[in-house]
Amino acid sequence: MVGTATMNTTTALKRWSCVEKALPSPSETKYLHIYDFDNTLFASPLPNKQIWSVSTCGQLQAQDFLHNGGWWHNPRILAATGQGQEAEEARAWEGCWNERIVELVRLSMADENTLTVLLTGRMEGPFSDLITRMLTAKGLDFDMVCLKPSVSPKGETFPSTMHFKQALLRDIVFTYLNATEIRMYEDRPKHTKGFRDFFADLNKALLTHSMAPHVASYPQREPITAEVVQVTEQEINMDPTSEVEEVQKMLNVHNDAIRTRKPQLQCNVAIPYKIKRSVFYTGYIIQLPETEKLKSLVKLPQNCPDHEVRMLANNILITPRPAPPSILDKVGGTGAKLSWRVTGLACFENRVWAARVQPIPSNARIYTENATPCVVLATRRQSKPIEASKIQNWQPVPEHQAFEFETTVGEKVLLRIEEEFSHEDPYEASFPNARNARKHPREEDFPPLGKTKPQHRNSSHENRREYSSNGSWAGKAGGSGGIGASSQRGGNNTGRGGRGGQRGFHRGRGGAPGGRGGRGGRGGYRSLDDSMGQGYGGGGMQY
Repeated sequence: MVGTATMNTTTALKRWSCVEKALPSPSETKYLHIYDFDNTLFASPLPNKQIWSVSTCGQLQAQDFLHNGGWWHNPRILAATGQGQEAEEARAWEGCWNERIVELVRLSMADENTLTVLLTGRMEGPFSDLITRMLTAKGLDFDMVCLKPSVSPKGETFPSTMHFKQALLRDIVFTYLNATEIRMYEDRPKHTKGFRDFFADLNKALLTHSMAPHVASYPQREPITAEVVQVTEQEINMDPTSEVEEVQKMLNVHNDAIRTRKPQLQCNVAIPYKIKRSVFYTGYIIQLPETEKLKSLVKLPQNCPDHEVRMLANNILITPRPAPPSILDKVGGTGAKLSWRVTGLACFENRVWAARVQPIPSNARIYTENATPCVVLATRRQSKPIEASKIQNWQPVPEHQAFEFETTVGEKVLLRIEEEFSHEDPYEASFPNARNARKHPREEDFPPLGKTKPQHRNSSHENRREYSSNGSWAGKAGGSGGIGASSQRGGNNTGRGGRGGQRGFHRGRGGAPGGRGGRGGRGGYRSLDDSMGQGYGGGGMQY
């Protein structure tokens, strides 16, 4: 490498940074500390799986999905974290930081022998001002704040965040030739491995005096001790209303760009998009505290491990689809409340557990498409809630298990983003693909009593059942109007770990913050440049 290498200077290195600050002297700097931003230092909000469908969570995080960028590429989302930028800047985004990492940053800042760098794949143009303001509000004074530029100081373009970060890391390592140790903090297991492999290859090249292209142009130096610390994931969500509002604003900008035929459209396909509602069922929704109480009624057999069972206990089915106005009228409309009592328990083939219920008072008018009003408490793997309709024998419950609970008429809803069609009616829009809408009956598919439709008779939905005022069945049901249930309820943030929840932080070896689990375990986080085809995680419905 001697003779081909050029000397790296702090003046050249500063061109990577968004802040104007004199860098520490290379001759006196022994340690290089590099901190990732998203979900390492700062708990950036993720798309809420209680709001969006699985496919939409993936779409939102793709860079080229919308004209003005996706979730990680549009500063509107980061600026809307918490109560919004104006309010949060005054309170330094309290509650959104990984305070253990903040403590480490402050220790790095105080050490005169350490270069402290914030390194993030967020784009420099849209995000440099916002992130700099966030750091200033928190009192974090990095030597360098480096965001992904459209073109590097050397004229390079980067196909991915990893390529960008590795290019900058090489410049840092070969500028600070006397540094003996570099430590990185990263939350994504995939990136953690990538950086560990990068430093292993770099040190191998230095030991063997390799003329590898990425090393040959740098001055000779000794191998550097490298540690990449795996940080425990940080996970918060935005306020649900704010989240939907911000996504809608992003869609508005995208759609306006299409209508005005802006030449700088950056998305792959110029398709207008709309937020649509997927209604999986309408039911008497049970709130979380009472759900937990009902789950206690499940008695698993000795040979059935807990991980084989999916706990539900969240609704009494009205219809396994959007309910038409006539049915909503019969149950008092959306938001109507009704109390129930558990009167029996049953288990179908050790696969489906359910509780029979009756309204309070017993002559209250209710509607359900199941032969017996019941709460599906749990299902075994590969079983579906609809199998509870096969239960024939119910065991009476003792008085101490005759739980009483309140329900609210509502829907299991997830939002999705799909192409906007000018002639699509709201009912068609409630299904992920409009052509599937006719697979589900509309209100007009059910003629008034005493009349029949001469054509297109849907035998599987004939003779829907309804409780009369005295609690007896008004008719005999046939076909497949089964039981619907879900592991989630729309709008409920349980299971995601919102801002108020604990954001666990575990120490690994040597007291370094980290631990297993990361984003790879969740399967939900999308890299700034990951392909859109990767899944976001669970959340699908079966009914």
